[in-house]
Amino acid sequence: MGTPTIESEEHRALRKAVAALGARYGRAYFARVVAEGAHTDELWAEAAKLGYLGVNLPEEHGGGGGGIVELSIVLEELGAAGCPLLMMVVSPAICGTVIARFGTEEQKRTWLPGLADGSRKMAFGITEPDAGSNSHRITTTARKDGEDWVLNGRKVFISGVDIADATLIVGRTEDARTGRLKPCLFIVPRDTPGFGRSPIAMELSAPEKQFELTLDDVRLPADALVGDEDAGLLQLFAGLNPERIMTAAFALGMGRYALGRAVDYAGTRQVWKEPIGAHQAVAHPLAQAHIELELARLMMQKAAHLYDAGDDLGAGEAANMAKYAAAEAAVHAVDQAVHTLGGNGLTQEYGLGSMITAARVARIAPVSREMILNFVSHQSLGLPKSY
Repeated sequence: MGTPTIESEEHRALRKAVAALGARYGRAYFARVVAEGAHTDELWAEAAKLGYLGVNLPEEHGGGGGGIVELSIVLEELGAAGCPLLMMVVSPAICGTVIARFGTEEQKRTWLPGLADGSRKMAFGITEPDAGSNSHRITTTARKDGEDWVLNGRKVFISGVDIADATLIVGRTEDARTGRLKPCLFIVPRDTPGFGRSPIAMELSAPEKQFELTLDDVRLPADALVGDEDAGLLQLFAGLNPERIMTAAFALGMGRYALGRAVDYAGTRQVWKEPIGAHQAVAHPLAQAHIELELARLMMQKAAHLYDAGDDLGAGEAANMAKYAAAEAAVHAVDQAVHTLGGNGLTQEYGLGSMITAARVARIAPVSREMILNFVSHQSLGLPKSY
């Protein structure tokens, strides 16, 4: 009887193939794209051609028929090669998943094939200036005007709006029975009148830009609404759980890349008789970082499997835990990698210094670690709320 493994043979083969693709581009390509203010179009196109971008989307709409398990493998391995694709978190994982689960047949035919083959991208707009991590305070409203919807509001820190064909906007409609506001999702094409965007200057080295959005009497047809007007949080969290899982994959890839650079350096850098990696003060922190990354990956795999199995409640808890664990592991791995290289860790030649800022993104977005701790203390441990 063979030794049981966490991943199937097919998943290991997928990892190997994606790692080979990432190695053909690598950190040098990523750094050049950032320096030029360009986008990772070549890598995006090749990943799409090989079927990696739409691996989680339904086969009948051009996807691979897999799930978030497979998509997270793709993103993690590209990140481990030094060239992560942040828009994978947004376009196929959040938007593609929501449309595949709740969209009309027309919406699926219109959007899923393009999201799967990479020819179209979709951004996701939920964060607002005054709401922060509290999605219950979203103030972007959608009101009925005849057969149309009219949206008004603002969004901030929305990734890739400039390269997206449309943005999946989270708004709030009024329940006719109770008068309470409830979340709904709308597809807003990029050139819709009243839909404005302005870039946010960021201390972050990434190809994907961040934007503030304004919706000023944005008029949409009835079929812009995704799913049921009364589904509310069910539809919203169908996208947010994959977002947390994919953010974990993004962080794990980043941590693995940084750790790999540090291990290579520690194994060859000689100051005394032996390479510095022979000294426990250098070796043990790197070993600890490796353990933390591996543990975080296990939780990410659990979350992805639960989500793909349709266990939304179980996936919600695991996805939050996975995102928390992966973000903490990535921050520690990057910090230790820079420290291992000393002054070289802050040079452009080694490309680790810019990752200090990038690693912290996973702690902050899409939900802060403190809000995850709130979730776990309330939902998992049953402790009372302070808010």
